[in-house]
Amino acid sequence: MADEPRGDESLAFHGIPSRAAAFPGEPQDVTGARLAAEEFLDDLARVEPPAASECWHDIVLIVAELAANAVQYAPGPFELRMRRTFDGVHVTLHDTSTTAPAPRPFHPSGSGGIGWYLVETLCTQVSVVTDARGKDVHVFLPW
Repeated sequence: MADEPRGDESLAFHGIPSRAAAFPGEPQDVTGARLAAEEFLDDLARVEPPAASECWHDIVLIVAELAANAVQYAPGPFELRMRRTFDGVHVTLHDTSTTAPAPRPFHPSGSGGIGWYLVETLCTQVSVVTDARGKDVHVFLPW
């Protein structure tokens, strides 16, 4: 018999953490979001190690990309939420922009264009939900 939670049992009940952190939206908050992700993954790895080391690095990279996009393109604060799912990690980043991210041409000069491609390549699912207060970018990654 599987030992996965059923019905309304939460993963937190089984010692698997979730995390939320709010940031004012300053450039240094990209580092803060990355550190929050690493802390979450430290806690998660104590309960359930990742299937492969690249899972850890991919999650941290994606959190940094989403935070950098929020700081660059959305005025004001952003919130990061992370939780374990049955087959990976669900990351949500809420910011104040109502504009959904879209791929841009890559510019070798360093002016961007690769971040959203990384998100779409490394994540198993990506969705963006907008409303009058901004948007939630939902991404799912393997663990």
